[in-house]
Amino acid sequence: MKVIAMIPARYAASRFPAKLMKDLMGKPVILRTYEAAVKTQLFDAVYVVTDSTLIFDTISNAGGRAIMSFKEHDCGSDRIAEAVEDMDVDIIVNVQGDEPFIDRESLAGVLDVFQGDVKKEIDLASLMVRIRDKDEIHNPNTVKVIVDHYNFALYFSRSPIPYHRAEEVDPPYFKHKGIYAFRKRALMDFQKLPMLPLEATEKIEAIRYLEYGKKIKMVETTISGIEIDTPEDLKRAQKEWK
Repeated sequence: MKVIAMIPARYAASRFPAKLMKDLMGKPVILRTYEAAVKTQLFDAVYVVTDSTLIFDTISNAGGRAIMSFKEHDCGSDRIAEAVEDMDVDIIVNVQGDEPFIDRESLAGVLDVFQGDVKKEIDLASLMVRIRDKDEIHNPNTVKVIVDHYNFALYFSRSPIPYHRAEEVDPPYFKHKGIYAFRKRALMDFQKLPMLPLEATEKIEAIRYLEYGKKIKMVETTISGIEIDTPEDLKRAQKEWK
């Protein structure tokens, strides 16, 4: 089974412009993320796929592998699909460019899903982490996921799900960490499928897979890491890196 990692890296960012090129203890965030993915030694190859010549040159000049996107894309899955269309690979792991603290244990757990899927019934695997902080549960920037008894995703939302109506019940809340592992066929299907109302409303690309009947197996991790979405996140990351 040939497994590669793809790191989609869009230069523009509405909440934190050019965040991937911000300095994280002497190196840009995107380079730190690339090096962290390579360091796991889980992949046959690691690539950064980007619309920015600045990011492309940053990775290439550091001896890394970078691919330029030639089309405009609305999400990371589309950008990766363009890059891997002609590649002979089985599993593609989408590593978010703003997560330089990715860890080997969590990524290995996602890949184990496919090792045990003899009938190849699972289309995607992804990560979730338990959240207990009420502010984070209600924060629309935190994507929540609910799963069935077998940890298959039922729905993703920016709203707090499940709605806590019964006070005597203590429901688990899970944050969706934006690391996906796709079978290539599922990824190539994605780019051909039009966006439907639920995805358009929530602005969460994982919903498109569910709306078209794809199976997403969620893997729980206890390692939350730091996603760099704001200048405050970058300050926390710099402190953690020290």
